Amino acid sequence: MKWLLMVISTFSVFSVSAQTNMPNTIHAHYTQEPIQLDGKLDEPPWQQAIRISNFTQRELNVGEPATERTEVAIVYTAKTLYVGFWGYDSEPGKLVAKEMKRDFSWGNEDNFEVIIDTYNDDRNGFLFVINPNAARADAQVLNNGDAFNKSWDGVWNAKTTITPEGWFAEIEIPFSTFKFRTDIDKQVWGINFERNIRRKREQLLWQGWSRDSELELLNRAGTLTGLDNIVSKDFIEVKPYAIGGGEFTPDRKEGQLNAGGDINYLITPTLRVNLTFNTDFAQVEDDQQQINLTRFPLFFPERREFFLEGQDFFDMGMGNKIIPFYSRRIGLAEDRSTVPIIAGARLLGKVKNSTLGVMSIQTANRDSIPSTNYSVLSWRQDVLEQSSVGILSANKYENGRLHSTTGAYGLYSTSMLFGNKNLNIGAAYTQNYNSDDFNSKANANRIYLSYPNDKVEFDMSWQRSATAFNPEVGFLRRDNFQEFYTELEWKPRPKNFLKWIRQFSFKGLDMNYFIFDDTGSLQSFFYEIRPLGFETRSGEFFEFNLQRRAENFREPFEITEGITIPEGEYWYNRMEIQAATFQGRTVSAYTKINWGDFLDGNSTESQYELSWRASRYFKIGANYERNWISLPQGNFNTSLVGSRVEYAVNPNLFGSLFSQWNSEDEEAILNFRLQWIPIIGADFFFIVNQAYDTKGGAWTLERTTILGKLIWRFVI
Repeated sequence: MKWLLMVISTFSVFSVSAQTNMPNTIHAHYTQEPIQLDGKLDEPPWQQAIRISNFTQRELNVGEPATERTEVAIVYTAKTLYVGFWGYDSEPGKLVAKEMKRDFSWGNEDNFEVIIDTYNDDRNGFLFVINPNAARADAQVLNNGDAFNKSWDGVWNAKTTITPEGWFAEIEIPFSTFKFRTDIDKQVWGINFERNIRRKREQLLWQGWSRDSELELLNRAGTLTGLDNIVSKDFIEVKPYAIGGGEFTPDRKEGQLNAGGDINYLITPTLRVNLTFNTDFAQVEDDQQQINLTRFPLFFPERREFFLEGQDFFDMGMGNKIIPFYSRRIGLAEDRSTVPIIAGARLLGKVKNSTLGVMSIQTANRDSIPSTNYSVLSWRQDVLEQSSVGILSANKYENGRLHSTTGAYGLYSTSMLFGNKNLNIGAAYTQNYNSDDFNSKANANRIYLSYPNDKVEFDMSWQRSATAFNPEVGFLRRDNFQEFYTELEWKPRPKNFLKWIRQFSFKGLDMNYFIFDDTGSLQSFFYEIRPLGFETRSGEFFEFNLQRRAENFREPFEITEGITIPEGEYWYNRMEIQAATFQGRTVSAYTKINWGDFLDGNSTESQYELSWRASRYFKIGANYERNWISLPQGNFNTSLVGSRVEYAVNPNLFGSLFSQWNSEDEEAILNFRLQWIPIIGADFFFIVNQAYDTKGGAWTLERTTILGKLIWRFVI
């Protein structure tokens, strides 16, 4: 036994050390000299700063040195942090850079990424991404990469240059963009860097370059020191907006002129209060249309920036089928029309090892919908190295009646299993409370285990939503159920044969077994095996799946108008093929075809997507979905068509034209959106929305909405 423990201990030490590339500390150089943000890196502070260059491949050849010289340095003034990037390249003419807009899709581009853990807690960080065109994207990372909020928009800027030697960049981030502790003598932050060279499919990391790691795993980041001269102070950020325009229909014309805004007050560098007045979301793009052939409600993701920014604070780990707090219940009716928001307050931040989220929103009455208050409280406490416990309470007060969904959760997480493997084990429980009726059986719970690693991925969970459970400020993809879920995927990487394949994907187990909670009888069943799946070294992927499904209808189900499925139990088999080309190419495509038995008939489902990245100024995408359904009760087809044209004049002026139509609603939606960033922190939007009735084959204009919206940022 002692011998075995020694072997395990030695292996663990070796695995951990293999994540660390010395030096693993970068020292920030303080300067009082001005830095001109132009991407040229020619000021004296850049020459005086110490550069790090020890980058290692995670892809394609793990553990190998970078094939292109890469260097990074940090410079700062009392109020601003600067990151310098030297991305030398032997063939700069082959850089993949076709995006310029804010929050671009960086997964298909040459890029440079920096993640900064200002709390130095190995859990939470700010991610900043740029490409050679100076396109910018950012995100908040929480729970050591478990939560990822791409909708966070920090105040920062970047400039780049491309020369015969490669591409180079300066990133400018005011310290006011960060949250960090000030009750300590010296600032020591976690930091890591990543560079992607897309034509080579090469991914480089400074630290934590194992295949079972990634940039978002902050416990494997390096260290940033030298930040001893930061001027930190509380500040107030005011973001007023003004909006003007109108809605036009064949019968009426209605003008719109409105104003409102947000006030953000930084109580401490880690805790912020946000006040919002007469909140407006006119700049948000329309939802992606969906066709529903099930008896369960459709889920539409949150798209409003105000709610997205704090979304991860109000997630208690119940998964995506039981959602105790669903922010789209606020300010949106069941038909997805707008309900005015009068005002709201929000508190988000971290105090030592406690993460706190509080939000209260008051909506106005509209037609038959009464004025309602929505209040949510979340508290999460860090325990051990990567684990946490917490509580969440989502509440609704309407017409003198209080509804509450309140629960607790815990997560044990480690990325050091067997040295460097990842493991998550969690549990959550939540209970309904109504002031007019309390039912102790109105609850839901979940237990889960996840082993998400490169070669072997294993997941399992059990969850239950009782018959009486109804989270009125949440969302249930289905109710009255228990689910037993397990999945095992093996993903080997060939070394001595089939070298054009990067990684295989074989799945022998993927099961979702649902039963009705009140009777224990079958509700739904899904089982999938994957005899073959792979991704090539050049970025293409393919998978072939075999599926066994079942549905049990306890009452007749109208699948479409005029066609009803009798109650009963239905078992059937299906097959599926998915394939795609590398999306970083000028032209890329994706297809999915699923066919076979369907209930007591058969169907074929197909989906196609095509993208043309013509240049960094212009991109066109199109998608088409078609279902052919044949049942004893009748035959029918469904179609969904969409297109998107994106354009960018520069990183601060860009827009899109989005259109979609589906045969179920027989309505075409057109959305034109232009965004201009006159200065960093301010935005101007120009939006045109049109809806057409296409019944009978003719396009009849139903309504046109034209709006202009200006948001300006002031710091006091």
